[in-house]
Amino acid sequence: MGVGALLKKDVAVAEAPIVLGLQPSAMIDHVARVDWSLLHQISGEHGGSIPVELVELENILREVKIHVLSCHDDDPSAANVKTLAGGSVANTVRGLRSGFGISSGIIGACGDDDQGEFFVHNMNFNGVDLSRLRKKKGHTAQCVCLVDDLGNRTMRPCLSTAVKVQAEELTKEDFKGSKWLVLRYGIFNLEVIQAAILLAKQEGLLVSLDLASFEMVRNFKEPLLKLLESGNIDLCFANEDEATELLRGGEQNADPETAVEFLAKYCQWAVVTLGSNGCIAKHGNEIARVPVIGEAKAKDATGAGDLFASGFLYGVIKGMSLEECCQVGACSGGSVVRSLGGELTLDNLHWMYKHMQIMNLLTPNTAK
Repeated sequence: MGVGALLKKDVAVAEAPIVLGLQPSAMIDHVARVDWSLLHQISGEHGGSIPVELVELENILREVKIHVLSCHDDDPSAANVKTLAGGSVANTVRGLRSGFGISSGIIGACGDDDQGEFFVHNMNFNGVDLSRLRKKKGHTAQCVCLVDDLGNRTMRPCLSTAVKVQAEELTKEDFKGSKWLVLRYGIFNLEVIQAAILLAKQEGLLVSLDLASFEMVRNFKEPLLKLLESGNIDLCFANEDEATELLRGGEQNADPETAVEFLAKYCQWAVVTLGSNGCIAKHGNEIARVPVIGEAKAKDATGAGDLFASGFLYGVIKGMSLEECCQVGACSGGSVVRSLGGELTLDNLHWMYKHMQIMNLLTPNTAK
């Protein structure tokens, strides 16, 4: 019997999470700081995310042990290899729950293996509602996140053998009572994404979409444009590379300002993150440009965009201005890069709340 089936009876009586994340396959991230020689051995461009088969993932994990960077942190507990529940959507909903106190749940499936058990434990520990997570016989997805000495990350996910939730398994009950659905674009999950959007809209939810990676936008632009043109995407997050790919080949200039204007034609909120240059966003006639928060060198960019989304969504849910939403996003995105992995540590949380207070932003402990 699956996790979803076991806890399904509680869904009707428990208050529905405000935010639901759809991550069809639960995922475990293996995050490691490695030297450049390993990155040169892997096929594909640095900085992106390209799916690999299980054999290649296992080969990379073996090489990681040889190429992992030695730890020079003042903190002796700061490891250069870390395993945790991962995936962009999982990072965002976990950040919303553990960092901002927003009730959050996840829709998806995990395998009946050690990785599936680890995913459930990690998300449970952080207070994420798993009553919509199905447990199936098979493997849980895994991803190797390779981080160079500049903090840039290259991801190689293994999804081909992983269990996943199917479109026909979704029901209205999964979405009833929630306010937001968080999605990540992916061509392999397009059918379940479309089904989730349809059910979410029937239940009155707002939908947030992350554009995933520049390779995904480049290779599967047409289905993405159809999603945007449907009018069902209320909030869209893109980084600068994804925004450039989205506009490439068109008549528009491929700059962040043009990308925000383009996305805002279809979405209530349009956000383009610009790495060290902060972000630009538009909502209605309002445009905001916000710089990055803090000057510390990024140790690991993994989860920066995911946690930016957590902070931005927290601001929207709390009724903040567009500029304030961006500022909270900058605080949360800036905090997670201070350590390895896409999870907020206790030190990261303290840093984030401190900077939110400096900027006179509503912190979770003072939120009504």
